[in-house]
Amino acid sequence: MVSKRPYADADLPLLQRSMADWIARAGRCGYDHIGELPHRIYENLRGRRPVGEVVHVWEQAGAPAGLTVNTRFGNAFDVFTAPELRGTEAEIAMIEDAAATTGQGAGEVLTDVWDCDHTRIELLERLGFSRFRVWDDVQEMALADAPPEPEPPAGFTVRHARLSDAAHLAEARNGAFQAGWTAAEYRDEVMRKPGYDPAREIVAEAPDGRVAAFAVYWTDERNGLGHFEPVGTHPAFRRRGLARAVMLHAMHRMRPLTTVTVNHNAENLAARKLYESLGFTPRHQTYGYRRRHP
Repeated sequence: MVSKRPYADADLPLLQRSMADWIARAGRCGYDHIGELPHRIYENLRGRRPVGEVVHVWEQAGAPAGLTVNTRFGNAFDVFTAPELRGTEAEIAMIEDAAATTGQGAGEVLTDVWDCDHTRIELLERLGFSRFRVWDDVQEMALADAPPEPEPPAGFTVRHARLSDAAHLAEARNGAFQAGWTAAEYRDEVMRKPGYDPAREIVAEAPDGRVAAFAVYWTDERNGLGHFEPVGTHPAFRRRGLARAVMLHAMHRMRPLTTVTVNHNAENLAARKLYESLGFTPRHQTYGYRRRHP
């Protein structure tokens, strides 16, 4: 019997350890990197509602059995389920609850699924969801294969972020992703939230002090996995090799992990070109599924 309760900030370390254990036992299909949890809970939801209203922890016998992250981008949800409950009525209950929570006021609800996650694909299609697109490409490379760190262009400095960078980071993200961050939002909803460490946000600082490029990296020591999310370049500084520089700086700091991954929108050809130039190779895709909300 599984039960649901609201997520609280203090839950994050246990949930990350639990997901790392699920990956170790069952493999990556069905789970994303543990660094995606704080990214999706705090950055994607951006404080629009208290996270306990839209992020739910599922438990069985007092231990984590699943996690649902609802209302991402307004009408998308994620469901992560412990390996022993995959394909069961408990997983169906998590999916339906996530769809209902996310679907309030939405015409349709969306979720994504790994191409190799046949259990989730079968459940979604049984529940009336239909595939409508390839969502992300999942790229992977061995950290031992990372090329040397490049010298940044003259006047630029590659370093880790500081809290005082919040305004420049908000500006860079707004330009890179057409977002609407304010300095206070980025500082309070990302930099001061659980899981974030400014030492793992690598930035290229321009001569005028602006953040020209940035990359946040995440680590899963249990499985030897590094991960990037997000990576971006301020529009004023594109085509100077700065995203490449911050990613390579991060990759050398990730050792002795063995593998690093990055996900990107399958339609983003510029991102694909950047990652493949660094040595990443396509490993998986995620598929978008949707269902009309009654």
